[in-house]
Amino acid sequence: MRRFGESTISPLIYHISNLSKTYEANQVLEIKELEIFRGEIFTLVGPSGAGKSTFLRLLNFLEFPDTGKIEFNGASFKRGQEMPLHHRRRVTMVFQRPILLDRSVWDNVTYGLRLRGNKNARDEVSASLEEVGLTRLAKKRARTLSGGEAQRVALARAMVLEPDVLLLDEPTANLDPYNVSLIEDIVREINEQHQTTIVLVTHNVFQAKRLAERVALILNGKIIEVAEVSKFFSDPEDERTTAFINGDMVY
Repeated sequence: MRRFGESTISPLIYHISNLSKTYEANQVLEIKELEIFRGEIFTLVGPSGAGKSTFLRLLNFLEFPDTGKIEFNGASFKRGQEMPLHHRRRVTMVFQRPILLDRSVWDNVTYGLRLRGNKNARDEVSASLEEVGLTRLAKKRARTLSGGEAQRVALARAMVLEPDVLLLDEPTANLDPYNVSLIEDIVREINEQHQTTIVLVTHNVFQAKRLAERVALILNGKIIEVAEVSKFFSDPEDERTTAFINGDMVY
């Protein structure tokens, strides 16, 4: 775990307890307890339909849990109790298929800032575009971008807001190996340079192994095992984790 101040343990940024979510009588998420630490890259792996994306939506305060609560920076989020706006603005999310405005790359990156009333952030936008390697495409229309370029615009648009937490939902699922490597390098840079907490959802165990500090396996909406990356892949405690890592059908 990354060192913060005099302590070798990062303070908690999320604490999840007794969390559940049900859609049309189908329980898709049931997490008894989970902690996510400030400044880490935490990766959630599991098959499609395991509840990974639902979990991210809850971490982003887009939906209420049915039971339980999420504590974020000391504030509680639970059914009937919204997360205060200033806390919600500390979290941002990048989806598998980014939705971009049919305008320039520059306009897309400034969009969130304008919504927050910040209309004079040229330096911040320029720095964000440089960080993802898109400075030369600032004036290009978003609809002309490749998939990898569009995903980098989405990352720049998220990071220009300077969030405490960046949620990534399968950000490289539809990309070629070159762009996968490019996005992964950017994610590492964001984490290292800004100490941004990153929660990455992926079905790709190799990506989790490359990026994560800690990894959790989720199956049928339940957390099966959580461990630091070396232990998760070399010495898992649960046989279902071993089976998933090995590519066996466990679902």
